[in-house]
Amino acid sequence: MKKRFLGKLVVGLGVLLGVGGVALANTTEADAADMYRLYNPNSGEHFYTANLTEKNKVQSAGWRYEGIGWYAPNSGDPVYRLYNPNAGDHHYTVHLFEKNHLVSVGWRYEGIGWYSDTKKSVPLYRAYNPNAKAGSHNYTVNNNEQQILLRAGWRNEGIAWYGVNKTTTPVPKSKWTVWLTVDKGQDTKYNVVSGKNMFDTREAATTWIDDYAAKLPFGVSVASYGTIEVPQ
Repeated sequence: MKKRFLGKLVVGLGVLLGVGGVALANTTEADAADMYRLYNPNSGEHFYTANLTEKNKVQSAGWRYEGIGWYAPNSGDPVYRLYNPNAGDHHYTVHLFEKNHLVSVGWRYEGIGWYSDTKKSVPLYRAYNPNAKAGSHNYTVNNNEQQILLRAGWRNEGIAWYGVNKTTTPVPKSKWTVWLTVDKGQDTKYNVVSGKNMFDTREAATTWIDDYAAKLPFGVSVASYGTIEVPQ
């Protein structure tokens, strides 16, 4: 039937041409890095990494995996990672001068560990243990954890850097529109312009246009019609 072939053709064109615009998921925060947090029960140090392979290697060496500490953006202010070969612990900072000072006194610079959110979405609190020889700093998004450490004698060093809220914006489902064009010589007032009538499902759109076409005073044989998928 004329209706069926035209309907299928236009549905394909509707998808390829992006009728109404193709809406993509918001990937800015959906692509945020999972920051793995591990704990060394022997030294008391916490270790943080976005590298799953490194996380698994450290965990297999006896560190306790404590879950995802926060989510880091894929760009922003760099967080520098350093290693103390004497104490055997790591330090992390967004401050270039602090990083340079530690390097000057023997710490090894290991590169950019992750990034801090420039929009300052989720603060990570930094606390310092003046009595610890290793693992002297703790970083957390949990303010309750921060307060517990402060009550236990740790020093509040403010906000270390910022993470993000990892959320995924779902891609909305497609809608469907209908169209109908009468053949030359017929009354064009019966034409249906695509986009005027929208439906949530193809079935609903098909039912509507079939019913409409069946009521044409001159019959469906002199009209072409169908449905178009419209990605939202």
